[in-house]
Parts: sequence; C-alpha cells; structure tokens
Amino acid sequence: MTPDISVVLPCFRAEPLARRSVQELRELFRAHPAGSWEVVVVDDGGGDFGADWDGEAAVRVVRLPANRGKGAAVAAGMAAARGRARVYTDVDLPYDPALILVCAEYILRRGFHLVVGDRTLPSSSYRQELGWARRAASGLASTFIGRLVTGGFFDTQCGLKALRGDVADRIFPLLKIDRFAFDVELIYVSLIHRLDLKRIPVRLRQNGTSSVRVLRDCARAAADVLRIKYHQLRGEYTSRALHQMVEREFRAVCHEVPARPVLFDAADSSGPAAAPAAEPSLRPSWA
Repeated sequence: MTPDISVVLPCFRAEPLARRSVQELRELFRAHPAGSWEVVVVDDGGGDFGADWDGEAAVRVVRLPANRGKGAAVAAGMAAARGRARVYTDVDLPYDPALILVCAEYILRRGFHLVVGDRTLPSSSYRQELGWARRAASGLASTFIGRLVTGGFFDTQCGLKALRGDVADRIFPLLKIDRFAFDVELIYVSLIHRLDLKRIPVRLRQNGTSSVRVLRDCARAAADVLRIKYHQLRGEYTSRALHQMVEREFRAVCHEVPARPVLFDAADSSGPAAAPAAEPSLRPSWA
C-alpha cells in the first residue's frame, strides 16, 4: 500500500535516539490523524540497529554497509519510502514535529512539489547558541550559496524538507553530493526545473546531534559547490521526466481556466485592476 506520509530519519550511531523519535512520531500521528504513514530510519553505516526493528509494518530500517554521509542516507531513505508526501528531518527531530503535518498539507492538498523549512523567515523561531566562528562561517556560506548558486534562496541547509513522492523518485537519482552540501544541490536542481516550492517558518526545539566541524565542513562544502557547477556544465541535472511533469501539470491547469478569464470587475468602470506584485525570482544564477 501507498501511505500518505513517509518520514525519513537519517542517522549514524544513534539507535536509542531513533527509537525515541519514532515513538514521538507515532504519538503525533495518533493525536492528529492525517492519513496513513510510515517511518523510514536510515542507518548510515553505524551498525547499531538490532533485528527487533524489523517487526513493525509502519517502521522500517534501511541499513547502509558503510558511512557515506547524510545526503546518501536521505537518498537511500527516499528510494525506500513509498509515501505520496515524503518528509526528511534529523533523527533528533530538532524542529516542532507538527511541521511534518504542515509539509504534508502543502504537498497533498495544495499541490506543491517541494516544501522547505526556512530559518530566515520572520515567523521562524531559531534560537541556538553558536560560537563566533560558527556564526561567521554560516553567514558567509549562506551569502555565497544564496547569491551565486541558488539565485536568492538563502536558507538551503534547514533540516526539514518534504517532496511529493513522484518528484522524489525523479529528482534524487540526479543528485551527486553525499554530504552536507546535498541540500544545496537539491534546491538548485529543483529551481532549474522550475518546481513549485513553498518555504515555511520553523520552530527549533533542540539541536543535539550536530556533527558540524567549521573549518573541515566549510572546505568540503566549498568543494561540493564547485562539483555542483561541474555536474551542471556536463548536463547531468537534465531530466526529461521532470520537464514533462511540470509541463503536463501546467497544461492541466490551463484547461481548467475559463477561455476568457475575467481580468477586472465589470462593475468597476475604472479599468483593469492592478496586477499583484510578482514574487522575487528564485532562479539559480547558473541556470
């Protein structure tokens, strides 16, 4: 059967934490029924998950033979997931779990292809004590990526994202980055294919599993950004399936619009109403 919601939890040597988070998700879905659900826990080569995880129909474990990084773990979880809406977040559920239901609502009821948490939105609550080096590195990375890679989309790294199931099946096989910059690559590929993307504010509860090392990971992220450019120049992010999907959905909407759409109120003799202000473009600068 195809569940309505899949939640993918990548982790490395965090079996007790994964067990607690799965129980919290069970309670969430019982308290707020939003359709059928499943949880896919991905063991990224830690080897600490016992056989007792294999007995639950709604909870599955995907075991990777070696540690490959969060990007590879999320990709493996998305490939194993079956949900019509597929959400991934960190194994410690750092953001309010109710936001998983919000993501599913935007995908299942409102038709978005991709929903991403954005810590820079005014309604976000993101209080985390960071050292000066971490703050400086984060600010520089966000500015660099936002201006030069993702065309104005500044928060690519928030650990809460959701995709429509058929979109996940098409987009994850295109991705090449296994570690921290995989979120940048996901947003970039989504933008160049003009997917419908919704940003939502997030509320941070905790951040207990961060394994970021400022100098090491900044260097790796910079190298991965260059790799994204390399793959783009080689045409490796081209997807006829994604292009056709977007085109088909656009045409379907066009068929639902009246042949002569009303552009102004007939009772208003002053003429057509002013067009709404366009949203800022999120086209990537490399597209």
